[in-house]
Amino acid sequence: MDQAAFEQAQAIIEKWRSRRGNLIMILHEVQDAFGYIPGDVARTLSRSLRIPLARIYEVLTFYHYFKLSPPGKYKVSVCMGTACYLKGSPAILQELKNILNIDEGQTTRDGLFYLECVRCLGCCGLSPVVAVNATVYGNLKKSDVVDIISKYSKEA
Repeated sequence: MDQAAFEQAQAIIEKWRSRRGNLIMILHEVQDAFGYIPGDVARTLSRSLRIPLARIYEVLTFYHYFKLSPPGKYKVSVCMGTACYLKGSPAILQELKNILNIDEGQTTRDGLFYLECVRCLGCCGLSPVVAVNATVYGNLKKSDVVDIISKYSKEA
């Protein structure tokens, strides 16, 4: 871990050190800062707070929210809410898995795409819906997926 990252992690730890039940709050802030929980930061947290590293990883792996590896440049979120599910989001998810050659919760080898399923994107009238970072694509068909991914691949 470089010095700047170490100092940033230490500042987060110090901010929450005296608060009860601080582990989750520290992990949230670390993930907001780094995009995931780097192993070096988890070890620093363990030493600084005298919490066993196994306990930290217990929390990290229990909550789906936390990521242990860097997410891709483009976060692809597939809505699995009821309306989207009934209108075809499972087929869209499968097509994304095929094109990107990853499963949900993984990042492509080139670091461009991170694939996740979400409960609802709040766009039920446009179902099925996929969001790439903050851009929402609605009324999708399986055949639309390749064009969406191609657009972002070209931009990179």
